[in-house]
Amino acid sequence: MRHIDRPAIRTQFLIFNLFGDYVYPRRVAVPTAGLLKTLAILGVSERAARSTLSRMKGNGWLVSRRHGRRSLYSLTPKARALLEEGSRRLFGPPPERWDGRWHLVIYSLPQELRAVRHQLRTRLSWLGYGMLQPGAMVSASARHQEVQNLISELGVGPYVHAFSQAQLEGSSPQEIVQRCWDLASLNARYARFIERHQPLYESFRQQKEEMGSIPADEAFKFRFWVTYEFSSFPRQDPNLPPELLPPDWLGRQAAELLAHYRALLKGPAEAFINQTLGVEPVDDPELEGMTLMPS
Repeated sequence: MRHIDRPAIRTQFLIFNLFGDYVYPRRVAVPTAGLLKTLAILGVSERAARSTLSRMKGNGWLVSRRHGRRSLYSLTPKARALLEEGSRRLFGPPPERWDGRWHLVIYSLPQELRAVRHQLRTRLSWLGYGMLQPGAMVSASARHQEVQNLISELGVGPYVHAFSQAQLEGSSPQEIVQRCWDLASLNARYARFIERHQPLYESFRQQKEEMGSIPADEAFKFRFWVTYEFSSFPRQDPNLPPELLPPDWLGRQAAELLAHYRALLKGPAEAFINQTLGVEPVDDPELEGMTLMPS
């Protein structure tokens, strides 16, 4: 019998993953009962689920409405933008060849904005920026529009300056990479991911070849947890171009394993979620136009 170790979870992050993978692409509002049932399958108690959903609503990530006798949840524009950004980082193509230039963000926020400063650093890291020195973060890829959107969203324009196409003197590219990112630790995590999930993928592939199908509930749970585990990588992986990576880099191999795994289990997992989540077509014009990059 196959077994997958459930990673340590944060309920809000789990709900974002569920919406991003199975709700947002369908352009649907989700019945609360189906959402609670699905979260219970993933090990979240009803009390924890309701508390987190209420908090996400209060923080502007979700909206709720009544439809007959049922209550429905859907994503706000702010949440949809965050999921689109996350999808690009999680499923986007590898970067093109490096042009030898760096892209810098310099910031200096007053102490009373320390919480905002933490948000800025965290979101810049998500975009592939590393800490060159206090108040200065660097990326090997241009993220001009994303950075400008972030500056506008956080309202920190007077305190932040972005520079593109910069040459950094005094340090080699390899020294800058070593200073900004711990690629050795990240590569070790990729190795463990491959070691854990390659045998499971081969087991599912063999079952499909021999029996013609995979149980829907098992497909959903394994597909969800392997994606959930991998979704932590973009928060640490700067998605560097090949010229700046070590020769034994395993990030691309891990991403390809995830893609094959998800594709293999997609059909039965989708069938399971349609029934369990109880999704329905959107009939509210304000909720139309929701899209997500293909998974």
